[in-house]
Amino acid sequence: MAVAIARIDAQPLSADAHIDAVTSARDGAVATFIGQVRDHDPSVEGAVTHLEYSAHPDAEATLARIAAEVAEGDVTVAVTHRIGLLSVGDAAIIAAAAAPHRAEAFEACRAVVERVKAEVPIWKREVLADGSHTWVGVS
Repeated sequence: MAVAIARIDAQPLSADAHIDAVTSARDGAVATFIGQVRDHDPSVEGAVTHLEYSAHPDAEATLARIAAEVAEGDVTVAVTHRIGLLSVGDAAIIAAAAAPHRAEAFEACRAVVERVKAEVPIWKREVLADGSHTWVGVS
């Protein structure tokens, strides 16, 4: 039905803003997802201290296209991915989807998150406590 928010942002993200953007009286369900920075990566040794996300100039357009494709029928979608330096606990991505029924809201929220992670050109540099770093998801 509609895309309420679709952006790449360097500022801290607000779950409330995403929920408010998709909520309407016609909907019976709002599903949300918050992806946050954790203090470890099971594939490496050592504690993660922070992440740095960077995005291709076309990333926001790709994110908006995905949101529009997911927001079909009676579904409203809001999604933002953060870029820049993020500390442990910071939200890296927030998605919300509203629909008349929970199944559609859950499906849309999951679909937008999975597609953003798979298709949007955003790169993550993971910095460890010993000062070393690795690029994640870069081939």
